[in-house]
Amino acid sequence: MKASSTLIGSVQDVSGTSISVALVTDTVTGLSFHNGEAYRIGQVGSFVRIPLGYTSLFGLVSQVGAGAAPVREGAPGPESNQWLRVQLVGERGREGRFERGVSQHPTINDAVHIVTEADLRDIYGPGDPIDFVRIGHLASADSIPALVNINKLVTRHSAVVGTTGAGKSTTVAAILKALSDVNAYPSSRILLFDVHGEYGQALQSVATVLRIEPYLDRGELPLRVPYWALSFDELTRLTFGSLTDDHKAVVGDMIADRKRVTFDANPVPGLTRERISADTPIPFSIHQLWFDLHCREYQTVVPDPGGAADVVHPAYVLDPAGAPVQPGDAEQVIPPLYRMVKTTGPAVERVQWGPDPINIRREVGILGSRLRDPQLQFLFNPDKWRPNLAGAVQADLDTLLDRWLGNAKPLTILDLSGVPSSILNDLVGAVLRIVYDALFWANSLPEGGKERPLLCVLEEAHTYLSKGREGLASETVKRIAKEGRKYGVGMMLVSQRPSEIDTTILSQCGTIFAMRLANDVDRSQVSGAATDNLKGLFDMLPVLRTGEAIVVGEAVSLPIRAMIDSMSRESRPNSADPTVVVRGDAQGDGYEQEGGWTIPPIAEKYAIVLRQWRSQTSRYVFVEGDGPIQEG
Repeated sequence: MKASSTLIGSVQDVSGTSISVALVTDTVTGLSFHNGEAYRIGQVGSFVRIPLGYTSLFGLVSQVGAGAAPVREGAPGPESNQWLRVQLVGERGREGRFERGVSQHPTINDAVHIVTEADLRDIYGPGDPIDFVRIGHLASADSIPALVNINKLVTRHSAVVGTTGAGKSTTVAAILKALSDVNAYPSSRILLFDVHGEYGQALQSVATVLRIEPYLDRGELPLRVPYWALSFDELTRLTFGSLTDDHKAVVGDMIADRKRVTFDANPVPGLTRERISADTPIPFSIHQLWFDLHCREYQTVVPDPGGAADVVHPAYVLDPAGAPVQPGDAEQVIPPLYRMVKTTGPAVERVQWGPDPINIRREVGILGSRLRDPQLQFLFNPDKWRPNLAGAVQADLDTLLDRWLGNAKPLTILDLSGVPSSILNDLVGAVLRIVYDALFWANSLPEGGKERPLLCVLEEAHTYLSKGREGLASETVKRIAKEGRKYGVGMMLVSQRPSEIDTTILSQCGTIFAMRLANDVDRSQVSGAATDNLKGLFDMLPVLRTGEAIVVGEAVSLPIRAMIDSMSRESRPNSADPTVVVRGDAQGDGYEQEGGWTIPPIAEKYAIVLRQWRSQTSRYVFVEGDGPIQEG
C-alpha cells in the first residue's frame, strides 16, 4: 500500500537537470487515483512533483521504460522496465509562486508524486490576469486555460511552427485575436506581413487591411511603399539590381544632390543640408534620376554652329520641321531618340557620344523596366507620396507611419499577395527597417516602442529568412532579434519549415508554439532552438492533433501541451485545403460549401479566367457579357 495516493516512485539517479525515477510496484496498472480522479502514470509530456521541504520541484516526463533507467558502466541492465526519465523545469517555493529553474536538486530516494489538477491550476494560474492572455486549454484538462505571458510573448520574440494542415494559421489568428482585445489592451499595436492574403477577412473586426488592390467596399486601404523612404542599399536592390562600388558612389551622389534640392525648396525642421545623404528619407524623383542617367549613357551630341569647340547640343532625331521626334518624357519613362554617331563629313554634321557616361546601360535599362512595370506601381507611383520631378510630395512619411502603426484598430495587415516574388525578400526587409528605424529614433516619445510596443508577425518566414540567403529581410530581422527588445519591437515568426530558417534568427525566439511536425530535421531545429532541455517532449510532435500545440519558452511557466481555441468558420484564415468531396444534397438542405467533385458542374467560362489572369488580380469584377452562371 502506497503511503500517499499521489506517490508514484522515488529518485534513483540525478544528472544535471535530468533524473531517473523508479516506479513503485503499486503503479503497475498505470493508473493512480486521487480524490476520485484517475491519473495516467508514465505519460510522456506529463508532469511530476518532488517535494523538498517547503519547496516542490516540478519535472516533465521525457522517457518511459527500461531505456529511462540510469546507465551504470559494467552493470547489468535494469531488472524491470518501470522507470521514468524526468527533466526538471521549475520549482514552487514557500510563497506558493511557481518559478522556472531550480535552486536545488533532489537526492536519492526522494519521493516523486503525480501532479494533480489542483497543482496544475496553481502552476498555470496567472498571478495577475492582465499579464496573461488565453490561447486555449490544456490538452489534459479542458477546465484549465492555456495562458501565455503577454510581456514575454511580445518583446522576447516567438515562433509558430507546424506542417501544412496542423492548424498553424488558425493558431496565429487565435493569438492575434486575443492580443487585439481592445477592452483589455486598448493600445495594442500589431503589424502582420500576410504573404498569401489569408487573414484579411478572418480578422477584419480587429484589423485594418492594406492591399495593393484594396477591396474598398470592405474598408481596405491601398498599400503603398514610397521608394524614397528606403535606404540607398535597399533602393539599389529594388531598382538597379546590383551596382559596383564605383557606380554606387556616382549614383549615390546624384540621389543625395536631388534630395538636397528638395530640401532647399521645402526645408525640414531639425535637419541641415550638410547632414543629408542618399540614405536620408527625403523625397526625390526617381523618374528624373532615370532620365538623367539614360541621357548620360545614350546621349549623342553635335557641335554648336559658330560656337566654341566645347559647346555642344543633344543630337535628337529631328522631323522635317527640325523639331525633336522624341525628346523623351521622364514622368512617362520614355527615353529620347538620339542620332547615331557619325565621324565623317563636315564638322557641323558630325555626331559624337555625349560627355561623362558611367557605363551602367544594363542597370539603367533594368531601372526603366521596373518603373514601367504595372506590378511595381505601389512602390514607384505611391499615390500622394509620389514626388513630382522637383521632388515635392502631397503627403510625407508621417501619414504613412500613421496608416501602418496608428490605426484605430489594433492590428494592421500588410497584404503582400500581389507583390512579385522576385522582390518580396527585399520589400519585407525594407518595410521592417522603415518601421524599426522610426520607432528606434522615437523611443522616448509616446509613439515609440518603449511606451507602446509593436509586435511584427512574419507569415511564411522561411520564404525570405532561409539559411544562406542574405537579403534585406534577413538582415533586418536579425537586427530586430538582437536589439528589438530594448526598443519595444517584438516579432513572431510563422513557418511550416523551421529547418530552412536561419538558426541565428530562430534561436532568438523566446517562446515557441510547436504544432505537428513530421519531418525529423524540422523537429531537430525546433528542439535545438527551445530554451528547455525537452527533446522527449518534442518527439511527440508527429502525433499532435490538428489545432494542438506544445508551447515552451519564456511566456509560459511550464511547457504546455495545449488545444488552441477553435474559431468560427467565418473567423478562420483563408488557408484551408480545397475540399474534393462536399457533403450535402441538392434536393435537400444544400451543400456544406461551394465547389468540390460531388457538386454538379456549371457552365464554365474560361474567357473570364483569361481576363483575371491578364489583369493579375483574383478579384472578380462583373463585365457586361459575362452572363449568369448556370448549372450545366
